[in-house]
Amino acid sequence: MISKYLGFDSDFIIIGLVAVILILLVLVIVNMVQINKMKNKYKVFMSGKNAKSLEDTLIQRLEQVDDLIAANSTNEMNIKKIFSNMKFTFQKIGLVKYDALNEMGGKLSFALALLNETNDGFVMNAMHTREGCYTYIKEIIDGNSVIVLAEEEREALDMAKKGK
Repeated sequence: MISKYLGFDSDFIIIGLVAVILILLVLVIVNMVQINKMKNKYKVFMSGKNAKSLEDTLIQRLEQVDDLIAANSTNEMNIKKIFSNMKFTFQKIGLVKYDALNEMGGKLSFALALLNETNDGFVMNAMHTREGCYTYIKEIIDGNSVIVLAEEEREALDMAKKGK
């Protein structure tokens, strides 16, 4: 009856429905194969290595993560301590070699400036003469000296303040 109103034969409807059923049957078989593969992978995943359970493995990994977090915080504290200590270490150096007495030659005398981050430190002057070697040290506070600096000492201090 419906075929009279639609204008085509019921055989086409049956053939179409059989084709849809066959397509659905193929899709069901493909899905069953995929589900079996996933079940096998799940069993392997859940069995773990050397028959360990997944729970034991996860607990062990979480403990390792906790240990790493604790070690990281310790490292951060140590790094901060190192940086705060570095402010007081000599970081800037200036060295000027010179000839104290023009007739000696060889530039055996030198002025050495050592400064920390805030330009505190000292300038050491070692003068080599025929009679011996004399060393002098002058304190540097905030990049300046209370005592007047010789030309070579000033040059070494300027070199250190520039960070060279």
